[in-house]
Amino acid sequence: MKLWLRVFLIGFVLWLASVAVTAWTANSNLVPTVVLFGSFLVPVTFVVWAYGRDRSPQVTVEMLFVAFVVGGVLGVLGASLLESLLIRPSIIMYVLVGLIEEGVKLGALVFVTRRMVRRSARDGIVLGATVGFGFAAFESAGYAFNALFTADGLSLSQLVETEVLRGILSPVGHGLWTAIAGGVLFAARGRITGSVVLAYLGVSLLHALWDSMTAIAIAITLVLTGLPWQWELLRIGRVPNVSAWQVHVYTVINWAGLITISLVALLWLRTIAGRARRGREILSQ
Repeated sequence: MKLWLRVFLIGFVLWLASVAVTAWTANSNLVPTVVLFGSFLVPVTFVVWAYGRDRSPQVTVEMLFVAFVVGGVLGVLGASLLESLLIRPSIIMYVLVGLIEEGVKLGALVFVTRRMVRRSARDGIVLGATVGFGFAAFESAGYAFNALFTADGLSLSQLVETEVLRGILSPVGHGLWTAIAGGVLFAARGRITGSVVLAYLGVSLLHALWDSMTAIAIAITLVLTGLPWQWELLRIGRVPNVSAWQVHVYTVINWAGLITISLVALLWLRTIAGRARRGREILSQ
């Protein structure tokens, strides 16, 4: 059995056990265990998987650990400080959040790899993904912790639902976007070139579209199925009731959008990895 699969299965069993014991005993002291296992399981698994792929000897376990922890923490702290300046939700806010979070993750990647002598696109992909997954793990822990608190007290079910959803989506989120930016940055040998700037803007746009997909799906649903009285309520600032059919349409549009964004990012990453592989083959001839 491959190492990454063992890590995932062992972690998954321990997480299930933590959830079960917490639910059975109602012991709030176990909540941090549930939060940490659930938030870090998928990101750590993907980092272990990436480590087992093609990489240079410079990418050591120690460097991956530093990239995951230091890069992740620096990214979360930097993003939180800058995003605190954003007040009103809007399209511009989503764009700025994408630019901020992708910028601080890229900056964290540059910081933790500042002493690397030689850089390759493949190493940039692995280390970029590691920084991104570190960011995702710490961010997910925050979301899971917030989901725990409800008006009726602590809700273990909401915590678990949040962790499951973010765990499913995390492979095509922060880790993927920073892997793309890291691959392009390292292909440019760490220099800020036009391709690096375009990659940064591109992943920031993917990030902004991902975050705003709920609002986009609602808008498209209303354009396609909205009734006059619903538009009138929106015009005066009230939220209208929606039909079951509109909920289904919204769900389909939302997931279709997320899947499309993920496919675009995966194809982009595959292109970068393919170029890196062909470059190595040419040099080896």
